[in-house]
Amino acid sequence: MSRSEAPPLPEPLRVPVADSHTHLDMQDATVEEGLARAAAVNVTTVIQVGCDVAGSRWAAETAAAHANVHAAVALHPNEAPRIVHGDPDGRSRQGVREGGGRAALHEALAEIDALAALDHVRGVGETGLDCFRTGPEGMAAQEESFRAHIEIAKRHGKALVIHDREAHADVLRILADAGAPERTVFHCYSGDADMARICADAGYFMSFAGNVTFKNAQPLRDALAVAPMELVLVETDAPFLTPAPYRGRPNAPYLIPVTLRAMAEVKGVDEDALASAISDNTARAFDY
Repeated sequence: MSRSEAPPLPEPLRVPVADSHTHLDMQDATVEEGLARAAAVNVTTVIQVGCDVAGSRWAAETAAAHANVHAAVALHPNEAPRIVHGDPDGRSRQGVREGGGRAALHEALAEIDALAALDHVRGVGETGLDCFRTGPEGMAAQEESFRAHIEIAKRHGKALVIHDREAHADVLRILADAGAPERTVFHCYSGDADMARICADAGYFMSFAGNVTFKNAQPLRDALAVAPMELVLVETDAPFLTPAPYRGRPNAPYLIPVTLRAMAEVKGVDEDALASAISDNTARAFDY
């Protein structure tokens, strides 16, 4: 079996659900193909997430063109330091870049602010902190960008979508300090059960991705077990984090049923009950 080969369509869900975080622009299929495949297994809504200015514009345009697509717009936490300090290795999709300083960051944030005002943009994200890919020299730019996104989300009444990689304490600190928006979503939730309790107390949504199915992900499953049903979402983060048994192969919204069934098992609930809760939760989180 080739690792580049798309996994087969799973058995359809009986209750329609939403993929709360996907990147259709990074997937092999066209938008229409991706949405049709998802709809075939009863994944009827997707949140298309931008990671830079160009990707956020694309997300907004795609949401405007498709009733079952909603957009989230942002500068990814790793994008902010690249804008400020440059990207000599060309690691992002823009390739090699010169640093533009804080002025360039403010210019990019102004574009995100304008996009966040659009009606079909339902979220501001993915934003937050990433201590895995960005070293200490980039953290000031990340934090400035994160705080700006929090303000943008609050100003426009949109959900805040958080990317938190190896930065749990700092993300929670900044949210508490800046004042979290009314609706805050931890995308690809990566904390443990203790953090899940903190998020639950604050009313933050926790969105679980395919990595909850990985053998070494027991802390994630422990977190899911204690997360209140009314705060749980499901996502693909496609084309990344393909659930087992297809780990390493391309991910797409149509694989949501695989992750959702594994989640239902962890929570000890009926698949339909979890799908129904997730459907309501996603609509509430993104106000659609």
